[in-house]
Amino acid sequence: MALSPGDSPGFLLWHATLRWQRDIATALAPLDLTHVQFVLLACTWWLNTQGEHPNQLTLARQAGTDVKMTSQVLRTLEHKGLIEREVDPADTRAKRLRATDTGAELAPRAIAAVERVDARFFQPVPLDDAVALLGRLAHPES
Repeated sequence: MALSPGDSPGFLLWHATLRWQRDIATALAPLDLTHVQFVLLACTWWLNTQGEHPNQLTLARQAGTDVKMTSQVLRTLEHKGLIEREVDPADTRAKRLRATDTGAELAPRAIAAVERVDARFFQPVPLDDAVALLGRLAHPES
């Protein structure tokens, strides 16, 4: 027998995800970033702070995004002056990614805005519990 919507974990997750995505979009709108633009900028910036200059494939893996979609969004971020793509000296077919000064200034502000949304959204659940559950759902093979 099928579960009623209020008893279906998948249906509840769907609604929770929609609410969370709306809250994130609202927080990022004043920064002129979509959610996926934010994720790719933040991942690029973070990897750069770790001394890495990822290529598009490395970034897509880090972010969990489709490689072709990643390329399209990176083009937009490049047009906005937030990232630069440089030829990789080790592989001239690959482009290494670097947040520009503008992107490096925007990324931590955007991360802070998203973290404020997350803090409000997940407030009803102890942080360790939320991280443990979501980690298991995101990486069931771990």
